[in-house]
Amino acid sequence: MFRPRARTKVLLLVLFSLAASCTSAPPDDGPDGGSPPEITGPTSEPSSSPSPSQDGPKLADAGIDLQRLAVLEQPVALSVRPGDEALYFAEKVGRVVALREDGADPDLILDITGEVSQGSEQGLLGMAFSPDGGFLYVNYTDVLGHTHVTEFETLGDGLDLGSRRDVLFVQQPFSNHNGGNLVFGPDGYLYIGLGDGGSGGDPDGNGQSLSTLLGKMLRISPRPSDGDPYGIPPDNPFVDQDGARAEIWAYGLRNPWRYSFDRQTGDLWIGDVGQSEREEIDVEPAGSAGGLNFGWNLFEGTLPYEGGSDDDQTVAPVFEYPTGSGGCAVTGGYVYRGAEIPELVGAYVFGDFCRGSLEAFVLRDGEATQQRPLGEVVDGLASFGEDANGELYVLSLTGPVYRVVPAGS
Repeated sequence: MFRPRARTKVLLLVLFSLAASCTSAPPDDGPDGGSPPEITGPTSEPSSSPSPSQDGPKLADAGIDLQRLAVLEQPVALSVRPGDEALYFAEKVGRVVALREDGADPDLILDITGEVSQGSEQGLLGMAFSPDGGFLYVNYTDVLGHTHVTEFETLGDGLDLGSRRDVLFVQQPFSNHNGGNLVFGPDGYLYIGLGDGGSGGDPDGNGQSLSTLLGKMLRISPRPSDGDPYGIPPDNPFVDQDGARAEIWAYGLRNPWRYSFDRQTGDLWIGDVGQSEREEIDVEPAGSAGGLNFGWNLFEGTLPYEGGSDDDQTVAPVFEYPTGSGGCAVTGGYVYRGAEIPELVGAYVFGDFCRGSLEAFVLRDGEATQQRPLGEVVDGLASFGEDANGELYVLSLTGPVYRVVPAGS
């Protein structure tokens, strides 16, 4: 349900004295913005228990190791194609490669290195295969720093490069807060996470404005529709609202760098990178009608930021932790649904780009419980991935790609 931020019980992460270094923290420079515009929208309420309680072994008993699979050039995203055993990786420099066997050299699938900007929060940032495996979608910033979501038809074990088609273009006012993730939801639609456009403090008020795609979670049907490059799902929450973009599914996001769907429940988990005080994890339960406001820039986590008050109808994070003390940017992960680590089933696994510690907690009745570090630290923890069996992978911007395996494997 909608909850007043100042009164919401949220578990704060216990900070550990880790020596993980932060070599490329997301920039947050620039002026703070003024008061965001007044908005209206649907008020569908998520359930008080976004995920079912975990039965069986407790998270405290989970032990993991990391098995290194390959070393790539700035890997930032992993995707799997239905019916294909390969693991596909997006490299931030502008390439997609396929890893077909452990220890094998990756196959080059796509190279657009000459077309992407290479700023610290720019590049080839995300990708996803369509549910039928017939198309690959990539999200990248061009040499001018603007966002493109582009489609390629798959062909055998590669791509038909001649089929290339731009699906979505979004002009970016600054070089940071581009979002970049792409995920197909259980409903078959493509979810596109966009940051607020950058600088610091959301100076243009994009997070709370329904007239822009920035600072939003978008939901589209990416194939051409009625002469347009993509379709709008008819049940999107703002389809019939004057002055609002129909592509918007949720708003009030600062930089939803990584997000995922729980493959068992359908809940949407969003890791939203903070400004200077709080890193947050938000949850939209399956069955929501959309239109949820996650608060930025009225709030940063549960803290009032630009005029936020107890009266604002925003959705508080299920989990937050202080920025600083080794942390700088939350890296959203997955609810583990694999078979290799039974004690981890039902726990949400995430991390922080600078601190690098893999963390987990279990959501029960809307509250984060059993939070703990899992004992592994990854330098430059940029992203997580999930294979067809629900097993987890960790991607480091420094190059290594790891599979999460049971301790002692």
